[in-house]
Amino acid sequence: MPRIALIHALAHSPPPINAALAEAWPDAVRMNLLDDSLSADLARHGRLDGAMTARFVALADYAVGTGADAILFTCSAFGPCIDVVKRRHARRPVLKPNEAMVDEAAALAGAAGGAIGLVASFQPTLDSMPAEFPPGVRVLTALAEGAMAALDRGDAAAHDAAVQGAAESLVQAGCAVIALAQFSMARARPVVQAAVDRPVLTTPDSAVRRLRTLLNA
Repeated sequence: MPRIALIHALAHSPPPINAALAEAWPDAVRMNLLDDSLSADLARHGRLDGAMTARFVALADYAVGTGADAILFTCSAFGPCIDVVKRRHARRPVLKPNEAMVDEAAALAGAAGGAIGLVASFQPTLDSMPAEFPPGVRVLTALAEGAMAALDRGDAAAHDAAVQGAAESLVQAGCAVIALAQFSMARARPVVQAAVDRPVLTTPDSAVRRLRTLLNA
């Protein structure tokens, strides 16, 4: 069975991807690495630098050393750091948390002839992620104000309501697809889907579909 290394920068990220794998690919062997200081340090310093990249490389090297067949990062604000890991470990799949969802959202938006509505609860994600979409794809963004803080204090309902409100604002702006940018937001998908008549994508579900395709090939 394939061994999947899951590398997390938020304490809220492991449950949704582990749930998605348990449901869609229960035979996959999972290992979880969490360093929640990564997101805290990024929020404090406001930029990605060589020291941050070195931390990502160290985590990936450790995962490969345990026999990982693939690596999935689950925090969407560290794209340039993950690009370095991709080049370093090019012989195995290394996925950014959002790349599979980006492709699915772009395909759906193209078919519908509309924009993608990108919702995040962490501002650095909205600063970096739109550039990952293909040229010519229109991306509108919305920050789910207070959602992360609500999750931190254990108020899941308030988190989901904030994500729903941000998604509804993007639908009103004309978006054809809603993309929930962070793994921690996947729990809000049922609430959002019930509120909007647009496809709602999550990063864990898209990532699992992509991993299965890559490793089965």
